[in-house]
Amino acid sequence: MDPQDVARLQFAVTSSIHYMFVALTLGLVAIVVIVQTRWTITRQPLLERMTKFWGQLYVINYALGIVTGLVMEFQLGLNWAGLTSFSEVFGVGLAVETLTAFFLESVFLGLWIFGWGRLNRWVHLALIWLVAITAYLSAFWVLVANSFMQHPVGHTTVDGRMVVGDLTELLANPTLWTTLPHVVTASLTTGVFVVAGVSAYHLWRGTAATDFFIRSLRLAGWLAPVVAPLTVTFGLNQFPLILEEQPTKLVATQPELAAEQERRFVEQFGPDDYLPSATPLAVAEHLMFFIGLLLALLSIVTAFALIRRAIVRSRLLRPLLVVLVAAIPLPFVANASGWIFREYGRQPWAIYGVLRVDDAVSPGVSTGAMLTSLVLFTVLLATLAVINCALLIRHARRGPEGWLIGDPIDAYGEHRPLSERALALSGKDNAP
Repeated sequence: MDPQDVARLQFAVTSSIHYMFVALTLGLVAIVVIVQTRWTITRQPLLERMTKFWGQLYVINYALGIVTGLVMEFQLGLNWAGLTSFSEVFGVGLAVETLTAFFLESVFLGLWIFGWGRLNRWVHLALIWLVAITAYLSAFWVLVANSFMQHPVGHTTVDGRMVVGDLTELLANPTLWTTLPHVVTASLTTGVFVVAGVSAYHLWRGTAATDFFIRSLRLAGWLAPVVAPLTVTFGLNQFPLILEEQPTKLVATQPELAAEQERRFVEQFGPDDYLPSATPLAVAEHLMFFIGLLLALLSIVTAFALIRRAIVRSRLLRPLLVVLVAAIPLPFVANASGWIFREYGRQPWAIYGVLRVDDAVSPGVSTGAMLTSLVLFTVLLATLAVINCALLIRHARRGPEGWLIGDPIDAYGEHRPLSERALALSGKDNAP
């Protein structure tokens, strides 16, 4: 087996797993920001419990997602030295992203976690806003680097290496600005449907915290009809630019244009196979498109079903709760399909039209070493993914009646949260 193929497979596996964490992180942090902002203004105890419950799920996913991101950083340095040594431009985006994600975002999140009951509530609210802002800035800088690989602009060549020539042009990359809205709304859709699915699960079971999960489902139900259709719209908006810049991605649906682009590559770089396989691209494209349409339709139906709590009062509509629970994996499948389409469709280029993948892979690394790292990294990331799912499911099933992040601890070190019913009757919050 060619070391290049193993390196590609390894990065495909690790990046796909990592992106599942990223999508949920970006989606959940927006939910937490909205709920905590409302709680800080209104001081409603139920909104505080909602902030802590959804915030706890967010923190679990964030903590394990950081580890998967570190694995990707190691792979770039070890397996893709040809890329990192040839292009300093690619490293600029990742360097800023690392500063944003691993330093600023982590610091703000740590202060938010341990600041419950210790910081002024407006300062505490500002912290979660800063967490969200740095999270989305992190995504922005990753897309700056990735969009450069898709459409290299804003660079100049010095001693055979690509360096930043025009930062303004790099940041104005049209590929970046057609991709960013799609990634943001796709992540929001992921978070919204996780909140909707977890809430629907508890309402179907008849949990005692009915008001808690009705409020949560209503919030998701208001957001979903906005973000889910926008995800589809922004996704379709990328295709005119793909036709212009990367027609080889559309080899399954526009074979004539892809063949014409291949002829231009042959004239410029010599005879070779410049077209990716059509089947994986067709499967990925259809999956992301039809799942997007399905989620958009489901979001609209759910919004109508929430009018006057019909979704829990009407026996005819109660099966919709089961559908929402079953729909939880769909945004993740659509996200993975979208990135497969975007990245696999760029093959055989690491930097489209400039640097081939076989020139980007690290020289001198044996197939055995690649296979060993592939197995180790895959086992590690798969284990983290399983642990993450298990923890999320465990805390999601437990609901808001158990201990939540930020709850007070008594003198014996035991967590003693107040129940929602007691809070509602007292009209007081449980901030220590």
